[in-house]
Amino acid sequence: MSRQLLYNVQSEVGKLEAVLLHRPGKELERLTPRYLEELLFDDIPWLGKMQEEHDLFANALRDRGCEVYYYDQLLADILKDDQVKNELISEMAGFTGISRLKEREAILDYLYTRDPASLADIFIAGLHKNEIHYKEESRSLSYYITDDYPFYINPIPNLYFTRDPGAVIGQGISINSMKTVARNRETMILSYINRYHHAFGGTDAPLWYDYNNSDSLEGGDILVLSDKAVAVGCSARTSPEAIERLAENLFKGESGIEKVLVIQIPFKRAYMHLDTVFTMLDVNKFTIFPGIADDIKVFSMVSSSTGRLKITPEKNLVQALNAVLHRDDVKIISSGGGDKITAAREQWNDSTNTLAIAPGVVVTYGRNQATNETLRQNGVEVVEIEGSELVRGRGGPRCMSMPLRRGAIQ
Repeated sequence: MSRQLLYNVQSEVGKLEAVLLHRPGKELERLTPRYLEELLFDDIPWLGKMQEEHDLFANALRDRGCEVYYYDQLLADILKDDQVKNELISEMAGFTGISRLKEREAILDYLYTRDPASLADIFIAGLHKNEIHYKEESRSLSYYITDDYPFYINPIPNLYFTRDPGAVIGQGISINSMKTVARNRETMILSYINRYHHAFGGTDAPLWYDYNNSDSLEGGDILVLSDKAVAVGCSARTSPEAIERLAENLFKGESGIEKVLVIQIPFKRAYMHLDTVFTMLDVNKFTIFPGIADDIKVFSMVSSSTGRLKITPEKNLVQALNAVLHRDDVKIISSGGGDKITAAREQWNDSTNTLAIAPGVVVTYGRNQATNETLRQNGVEVVEIEGSELVRGRGGPRCMSMPLRRGAIQ
C-alpha cells in the first residue's frame, strides 16, 4: 500500500477507512498515586477492563469497514531494521537523559540486545530501574540520590489517545509538539513510524508540522472541516504561534487548504482540547458543550497577496462555519439534551468527544445517555461503546483515534 493512498483525510466525517490506535498496555499498570499528576491522569484505571473496552471499540470500527493499525505493532516492525533501531535508541537516550548517566552503557547494552517487540514495549511501557543489572561500582551518585524514582525511561500511559501526537490533513501529516513533557515521546515514535514503516512508503508525504518545533500543537485541537478548510482550537495545549506556523505550512504547501478557522476556548484542563467540547457529526452538524458556548472566540486566517497571514475576527461560530463550508444550514447541537446539569455531568465523561465514522454516524460512550438521545433526535446515528475505564484518562472515542484515510464526501 503506497503512502499517497494511505494518507487522505479531506473531512472530519468522510467514511473512516483506516485508523491508528494504541491498545492500552503495561504502561497503565505503572501508574501509581504518587505519579498520577506528572503522567496526566486523575485516577488509576483497571487495565483488563480497559483493554476489553478498547477491543470492542476497535471491533466497532472494523465492523464498519475500517482498517485498524496499532502503534506497538508498527513500532516493532521498524525496529527490525538495525539502523532504525540504533537511531531511535540514540535519540531516546538523549531525550530521556540516559546519555548523561554513568550507568548509560549498561542501559544502552540492555536496549540494544532486546528483540523488536520487547524494545517496542520498553519504549511505550518504560524501563524500570530494577530491569538493569550492573556492578555496584558502576553506579553514579544520581542513582543513590534519586533512588526513589523508579524509571530510567518513563511509561507513556496517554498513548492510547492517539489523536494528539499527529493529524493527517489532506495527504500530508502534522507530527505535533506536545505541551507536556509526559507526552513528547509519543510524537517522536510517530515520526519514526511515519518515516520508516513500509505501509507509509517513505518520506514523500508533506509534513505540515514537526515535533521538534517549540510551540505546542496537539491533534485534539485540529478538525478537518473540508478539503479546503481546517478548524484549529487555541487551547491550554495549542498555542497561537503554533497555529500560525501550521497555517503558513498548509498555505505554502500543496494541501488544498485555503482557510484556517481558529476557535479559542477557555484555557482550562477540563477543556484541554477543542474536541473535548466541540466535534463534527455530519456535513452540516456539530455538537458543542453548552457550558463554553458563550466563551469562545472565532477568527479566520487566509494567506494574503503578500504571503502573510490575514486574520479576521468572526461574529459567531455558526456564521463562520457556514461561510467556510459554503452552506447556510449549519446546525450546532448542545450536549446533555439542553439541561445544564446533565450537560456538565456528561461532559466529564466526554459526551462531545464523538468520532464520526461516516457522514451522520458517530461513535460515542454509551454512558452519555441524554446526549446520545439528543443526537438521535437530530438525525445522527449513534454507535455506542463501553467506556467505564477508558474514560478515566479523560478522553473519548475521537481522542482514542488518529484517522489515516477517509472516503470522499459524496
